[in-house]
Amino acid sequence: MTMTEQSLDKILERYQRSFSDKVYSQENDELDPLMNVFGLSPQLKRENRQYWGRELGKCWQLLVVEVCKTYCRDFQPALKLGNDEPCDLVVGNYAIDTKYRIGSGDSGTLKKFKSYGPLLRDRGYEPVFLILRKDNLPAAITACHSGNWNVYIGDESFEFIQNLSGFDLKSFLTERAGEFPVNR
Repeated sequence: MTMTEQSLDKILERYQRSFSDKVYSQENDELDPLMNVFGLSPQLKRENRQYWGRELGKCWQLLVVEVCKTYCRDFQPALKLGNDEPCDLVVGNYAIDTKYRIGSGDSGTLKKFKSYGPLLRDRGYEPVFLILRKDNLPAAITACHSGNWNVYIGDESFEFIQNLSGFDLKSFLTERAGEFPVNR
């Protein structure tokens, strides 16, 4: 095997590992409190992952912002730094970004995760990710940690919100399971 062939094989192996990390070995049938509110099945969500992920993510963001705006006296809206918005809200010294789940491993997204944490810390904030779902891309979570973010996933996110605001968002959503069904 030539040196070129060895180099090409290394590139292919690197991408094989990368692709393998991104492929679901089995479908995720896990429900979450937000899906339950709308009566969304994992099967329906799989029909258009990108749409549901984006829309549920926006819903999650708006819920967290509203809870903090209502119950946290030191609430501030999203921080804007030039054209960038490195977080969705600020409460005290916490710069909080919300994610329904992190499934993207594209280099631009990962670079933002890595750069926004130090940028926020330099301005005196504690960067926090509140991620609702547990089925996140491991490389993206690693990028968040390497960007000096405090990462809360699933129940940890709900606990963080409750400790910060005094409001139990998980119970609120659980009590509303099925109350806002999506009609098909």
